[in-house]
Order: sequence, then structure tokens, then C-alpha cells
Amino acid sequence: MVKVRLARGGAKKKPFYSIVATDSRKRRDSGYIERIGYFNPVARGQEVRLSLEEDRLDYWVSQGAQISDRVKQLVKEYKDPSIRDKRIAAQEAKAKAVEAKIAAEAKAKADEESKAAAAAKAAEEAEVKAAEEAKAAEEAESNAEETEAVAEETEAKAEETEAKAEEAEESTEKEPTKEEKAAE
Repeated sequence: MVKVRLARGGAKKKPFYSIVATDSRKRRDSGYIERIGYFNPVARGQEVRLSLEEDRLDYWVSQGAQISDRVKQLVKEYKDPSIRDKRIAAQEAKAKAVEAKIAAEAKAKADEESKAAAAAKAAEEAEVKAAEEAKAAEEAESNAEETEAVAEETEAKAEETEAKAEEAEESTEKEPTKEEKAAE
């Protein structure tokens, strides 16, 4: 059975395909009956991407040749070049949609990270504030204790002073002064 299919040629990473009519039992790149055209998928600038002899293709189809799926696509594209433009536009639109999705995910991730950072900062500030309040409470407590100690000391000194004053008063009452002695 005769088949119309692609035969690969070209260098590594630079494919070039011949559109050939060949026996279906032969290997992909082995001998063929007739070369009908070519397909250069990596064509740049003014290079021709697709060339096809339609009359020879019609001849082989009339003889009962089967056309591979990829060659069918290429024949459609050859007859109506706008198909390729539509496909490229669809691919570009899909690529832009994917880029937009990735950008949205990146923005959402950045927002989450900023929220987490803000929450961590707020928690840290709350801890610092709580530590400052605890320190202030400790200082107030120690100041209160010192004030109590000073008050107790002052009270004790006042009591001592009173006691001394009483003793001095008693001793003055008991002992007559020199003037009193002289008067006697």
C-alpha cells in the first residue's frame, strides 16, 4: 500500500521534512517512490515554510494512497494559509492567559507573604509592648517597695526621735538645772 507521509531530514535540532509517497512497509526515512514537496518547521524570515505539488498529491490519492494525519493538516494549511495564522494567534492567546495566571498567582503569593510579614511584625510589636509593660510594672512594684521601705525607715527614725525627745524631757525634769541648783 502506498502512503503519503513525512520523511525527516536536516540536522540535529533543525528538522526538515520531505513530503513523500512511499511504500507503507518501508522505514520512515528510507527510500521513497516520489518526493511531492517539503515542510520546514523552523523557517525564518523569507524562507519558504511549506511547498507542495498538488497535482502529484491528487494523482497518488487517485491511485489509492493513504495520507498521514500531519500531511492532511499541512495540505489544509497550504490551501488556506490563514489557518496557520489563526493557530498561531490561538497559541499566543493561550500563552498570554498562562502568563496572566502565573502573574496573578505570584501577586497572590506576594500578598500572602506581606500579610504574614505584617502579622509577624504586629505580633513582635505586641510582644515588645507586653515586655515593656511588664518591665514598667516591675519598676513600679520595686518603686513601691522602696517607697514603703523609706516610709518605714522614716517612721522608725521619727519614733526614735520621739523616744529621745521623751527621754531628754524626762531627764530634764529629774535633774535640776544649774540655775535651779543655784536658786536653791
